[in-house]
Amino acid sequence: MTPARAFAKFAAALSFCVLAAYMFLASAAEAALPMEQVPGGEAVLHHNFRPIATFRATFLGAPPAVRVRKMEDRIDALTPRQMLQPVETAPFSFDGGRGITLTSGGSILFALVDGDLDPQEKLTLEEAAERARKNIVAALQADAAQRRPDVLLKGLGLAAAATVMAFALLWLISRATRLLVARLQRIIQEDDAGSKLRWARHGWLLVQRVSQLLMGFLWLSVAYLWLTYVLARFPLTEPLGDRLGDFLLNLLEDIGSSFIGAMPSLTTVVVILFMTKAANDAIGNFFRAAKAGRVRAPGLHADTVSATHRLVTVLVWGLGIAIAYPFIPMSNSDAFKGLSVMLGFMFTLGSAGIVNQLMSGLVLVYARALSVGDFVEVGDNAGVVSQVGVLSTKIINMRNEEITIPNAVLVGNPIRNFSRLAGERGTLVSTKVTIGYDTPWRQVHAMLIAAAKLTPGLRLLPTPFVYQKSLADWYVEYELFAHMDQPLERVSVLSALLANIQDQFNTYGVQIMSPHFNAQPASNLVVPREHWHAAPAEAAASETAAGFTRQR
Repeated sequence: MTPARAFAKFAAALSFCVLAAYMFLASAAEAALPMEQVPGGEAVLHHNFRPIATFRATFLGAPPAVRVRKMEDRIDALTPRQMLQPVETAPFSFDGGRGITLTSGGSILFALVDGDLDPQEKLTLEEAAERARKNIVAALQADAAQRRPDVLLKGLGLAAAATVMAFALLWLISRATRLLVARLQRIIQEDDAGSKLRWARHGWLLVQRVSQLLMGFLWLSVAYLWLTYVLARFPLTEPLGDRLGDFLLNLLEDIGSSFIGAMPSLTTVVVILFMTKAANDAIGNFFRAAKAGRVRAPGLHADTVSATHRLVTVLVWGLGIAIAYPFIPMSNSDAFKGLSVMLGFMFTLGSAGIVNQLMSGLVLVYARALSVGDFVEVGDNAGVVSQVGVLSTKIINMRNEEITIPNAVLVGNPIRNFSRLAGERGTLVSTKVTIGYDTPWRQVHAMLIAAAKLTPGLRLLPTPFVYQKSLADWYVEYELFAHMDQPLERVSVLSALLANIQDQFNTYGVQIMSPHFNAQPASNLVVPREHWHAAPAEAAASETAAGFTRQR
């Protein structure tokens, strides 16, 4: 940190502390002014930020507020010497009651009458007068002590030392926060950082804001303690320091009492959540055993074990949290109720589409329409299922593209699953050819099966087979069926199969009756063997062979 930057931070901290001190002193000075008459007819006499006595009666035609103003004028008129003289009380009587006068050095300070007593305190007039005498004596002594140079210098020295310590603490807090944030950033940016910290890469701004809030809280705490200590070092403002200290102690006491009082409820919440976790672990062991095939349960299939496990986990934790919620401290407060209403309102407005996708996902899972690894076709999309999620399903097509399809779309469209019934035989692939009636069907069957056996990627077992699908006007339609193990290679395998079929039919001089002819040609339209590798096919075949030789 540069000196200029450090000085700027210190100046800002000093300005904040001075502003806070001014606000507290201003509020205290305002409290020291004579109180206006409240509906209850009371007025409090203050001197040097200390309450002296409360007046409630109208005496000699003067209401309590007017009496207080006159009393303050008399007290302010006292000389430093009179302030050190003892305060004496003298009883008197008047028409309709009696009272007690408080004097100092022969000067009347104020008087208390029977009407000034608080019925709820149940104090006698003498006891109230004695309490007021002690209060005014303490206030006058503080005023006199504040005028002494040694007391003032001592207070200024202690305040200066406290200020230096406060600045040092502010600098240490700022430095420690900066070092901690920098260290955390280095840990997150390291390549071997644990997965638990990788979320911080995306929430780094949040981490910085939290660190700034923490530093601001510590700065405010230091400023509060500094102001409390400084005010308590001067007799004139000692009551303000005592009030700040009492407020802090009372706050800590309330927090400690609330924490101790909440211990039974917190213990109950912990016990409930612990039992919920234990029950969830036991259920998880059952589902893991069912997925591994060690346990069988009616209606529980291997395809639905994971989904059922997730549903049961949500239900168990939801039940546990619902039971533990009433025991959470402040769960019945208006803040919790307002938060619950807001979350419920947001969920009601934004969950229609999400619930639709969730229910569609459950339909897919429990209908066992597809599972990971199946080769499926949905509309114009065909590929292997890579993930069946809660809201959507991912399919990898022949071009190695990942397609995300919402579950609601899957439920609303027919799903062709080429792997569901394949079992150990593999996925079934087929292709059609149309051959004229002048070619024996047995020969066509043999050529198609031979082409399938020569195609890489097709299984020899089960043996490929051929069906005759229809007897059309000009040709017979044949369909070849074969099994394959890699559904993602369906396009390339099918291309190789069609090429082998053409070679087989050209080898045996059999004409494929597509396209249609208006008249039967004089001879079969086939490609002679010597033309199979005509340019540029010959050059491509040579390059392929050379590349294969180099690889070997």
